[in-house]
Amino acid sequence: QVQLVESGGGLVQAGGSLRLSCAASGRTFSSYHMGWFRQVPGKEREFVARILRTGGNTYYADSVKGRFTISRDNAKNTVYLQMNSLKPEDTAIYYCAAQAVLRREYDYWGQGTQVTVSS
Repeated sequence: QVQLVESGGGLVQAGGSLRLSCAASGRTFSSYHMGWFRQVPGKEREFVARILRTGGNTYYADSVKGRFTISRDNAKNTVYLQMNSLKPEDTAIYYCAAQAVLRREYDYWGQGTQVTVSS
């Protein structure tokens, strides 16, 4: 099994920045694609960003493209989400997730970290 622990969330003013980290353990980190998702109570979980196992390919939701950057350091078993130009609508619980390379769904999820953007 893979265990994921997010950190770096907090309260920030609109226009500010945060960097989220997700530390993985339990399996070979480089064997997994990694993603970031977010969820607000009463709403569907939303895809935010994805990075393939080698780190060479990234994908973003339209709502965050140009503002957020996903990256990974396989030597440190960590994936990051750099969030710039934050907006109040970015407020959510952010989760990282791991996807086995041969599977469509993400198999492992972290506990989440709260991001709150004030106006």
